[in-house]
Amino acid sequence: MTLVSLLDHASVLVFALTGALVASRSQLDLVGFIFIAALTAVGGGTVRDLILGRDPVFWVAAPQFVLLAAGAAVAVFFTAHLLESRYRAILWLDACALAVAVPAGVGVAMALGHGPVIVVIAGVVTGTLGGLMRDVVCNEVPLVLKQGELYLSAAFGGAVAALAFVALGAPGLPALLACGVVTFGLRAGSLGFGWRLPVYRPRPPRQ
Repeated sequence: MTLVSLLDHASVLVFALTGALVASRSQLDLVGFIFIAALTAVGGGTVRDLILGRDPVFWVAAPQFVLLAAGAAVAVFFTAHLLESRYRAILWLDACALAVAVPAGVGVAMALGHGPVIVVIAGVVTGTLGGLMRDVVCNEVPLVLKQGELYLSAAFGGAVAALAFVALGAPGLPALLACGVVTFGLRAGSLGFGWRLPVYRPRPPRQ
């Protein structure tokens, strides 16, 4: 198994867990759990592969990704009630998934020989769109768009860190590790220490 494939498997698993936990908050049935978990798990990677022209899409070429997401959904269906705070679990699992999915997207784009702009876009898309689909479908406030929080910024920072390591001559593994560490560090800092970006404040028009 290649490093990028391993990252894809890990991101599918952890994002599926977050999707199933959101499904538990919406009190869906088991089929609903599996649908939301699979949507969350493969959504970002699907859009990435379509943008990059990969044929077939990763989970079509390897259906075990969907089975992995379904297994995670079934496990959460029977155990979600054991969690004291499902929302807090979602936040931190989502941060872990982001830190794995962004390097997966970056790695795929690099392996296909794309330049820096496409590498960053692939990393951000892979890390964020699955969670965005999950939250929109389940009528939750999208974590991606929460006011001032570092989420898209964390994905962007991680992808840029990978490019910086490559520019310094580091091979693929250290660059992708740096990507994951920076992504998780920024997101965890936002969750744990309240790191924020300034947000737009409306002002009265000039006379």
